[in-house]
Amino acid sequence: HGRAKVLYALARLLQKHTRLTAVLETLDNGKPIRESRDIDIPLAIRHFYHHAGWAQLQEQEFSNYKPIGVAAQIVPWNFPLLMLAWKIAPAMAMGNTIVFKSAEQTPITAMFFAHLCEQAGVPSGVVNIVNGAGNVGASLASHKGVDKVAFTGSTAVGRSIRQSTAGQGKKLTLELGGKSAFVVFEDADLDAAVEGLVDSIWFNQGEVCCAGSRLLVQAKVVDKLHAKIKKRIQKLRLGLPLDKSTDLGSLVSQTQYQRVDQMVQQGLQHGGELFQAYDGQSDGNYYPPSLITEIDASHPLAQEEIFGPVLVSMTFRTQTEAVALANNSRYGLAASVWSENINRAMDVAPKLKAGVIWINCHNQFDASCGFGGVRESGFGREGGKEGLFEYLKPKSLTSTKKLKPVTIKQQTSSNETIDRTLKFYIGGKQVRPDGGHSIATYKADGSLASLVGSGNRKDIRNAVSAA
Repeated sequence: HGRAKVLYALARLLQKHTRLTAVLETLDNGKPIRESRDIDIPLAIRHFYHHAGWAQLQEQEFSNYKPIGVAAQIVPWNFPLLMLAWKIAPAMAMGNTIVFKSAEQTPITAMFFAHLCEQAGVPSGVVNIVNGAGNVGASLASHKGVDKVAFTGSTAVGRSIRQSTAGQGKKLTLELGGKSAFVVFEDADLDAAVEGLVDSIWFNQGEVCCAGSRLLVQAKVVDKLHAKIKKRIQKLRLGLPLDKSTDLGSLVSQTQYQRVDQMVQQGLQHGGELFQAYDGQSDGNYYPPSLITEIDASHPLAQEEIFGPVLVSMTFRTQTEAVALANNSRYGLAASVWSENINRAMDVAPKLKAGVIWINCHNQFDASCGFGGVRESGFGREGGKEGLFEYLKPKSLTSTKKLKPVTIKQQTSSNETIDRTLKFYIGGKQVRPDGGHSIATYKADGSLASLVGSGNRKDIRNAVSAA
């Protein structure tokens, strides 16, 4: 239970230094001190407590698995300490060693955590923390001594990591970008939905991968909901992150401010109506909460991840249309459904193509629940029991007997068996291969078993369409 004691000690040390850690996180990132103090730090502590329990249960629950080895972990700048806890806690609980790289914009809390590791008694070499720009992360991910790569960040960087690690036999977890749908039906509690939007897209200045940045509203209530949203935006307080009354702090950097502003301005050239209660302040990287309406699903701002406090809104008429619009994205990280009719919500939720679905809430996390995406939002899970398997591999299996090599026997006479080529089975019926080609299959003793059709692109298309 040595690892459990160390993880528990880390949780207790974070609790003892909650105020200091929250201030460091806000100084590092620019998020409001209330969010650091009340959300980020408590959830990070929860992850270490939770995984301390799993470390005690490892021999009982994962008896057929062993640690994967050296885990390279690369995190972004939006939740520096929380992402550290998401990565380090499960890896350490399962007995792995770690090389952790924080974002170059936000290294302070990771460096403070290194001091806590010394106080908690983490053995030398178990947790190793490096800093640097993107090239350092790329070198770390492709290093031959690394057995597992866990990355949270943009889809573009995730794609490059997957390419650089291809063929190396490394286990890979990618938690990438998102354009999460926030679906509001006409029977929803609109006041609750507005507060849900505040906690969704304007939480952490919108710098959240699973932010509900695509608002889909049933047409009957769109005007009423937009009016409530605009009224709520006017009451949001934008200002100094260390002020406890601030609702939105500053974006992480001048580069991020310019990126968000440029994306919005370029997107509005394709149409759309922008509402902002007040102007931004580029000198402090304060970007105002924004609502963009009068756009359709093909609009660039409805398809691209802005990663800022910008909400885009579209309408739908029917439940079927709502599902189609929500799924009309290359991302699939999260979504939420808002309705007072639980039957409707439970019918819609499984139809949405996303890794995490919330009902009448958004951005709700817990260490016991797995989190991750589908499509271009990545793959793999972090948190919960399923997240632990990302840092384990099966124990070696040994064969009970040696297999003799099989020699393929040539068919000597066409009279020995009936010359019959097996067809495909697509759409409930047998179908001949489109290309007209066949391949031979053999029995265990090497003799010819049969001929089967060889598929091509058209056969694949037909089968997928039928499915």
